[in-house]
Amino acid sequence: MQVTADPTRCVGAGQCVLTVPAVFGQDDDGTVVVLDDHPADEATVVGVREAVHICPGRALTLVEP
Repeated sequence: MQVTADPTRCVGAGQCVLTVPAVFGQDDDGTVVVLDDHPADEATVVGVREAVHICPGRALTLVEP
């Protein structure tokens, strides 16, 4: 699976960073940055699914095989 983020849609709320800080970060402007685009363990993947669901800008995508 692969995590992607569209920085043009990001509103900088930081919910993704609060949900899964091992996968998401923010740049100096508060825009999402993907730190780990291929999370392996199931607990992290569950967190990424939650982050995708709660993202107010709908900037996150999780592509699952």
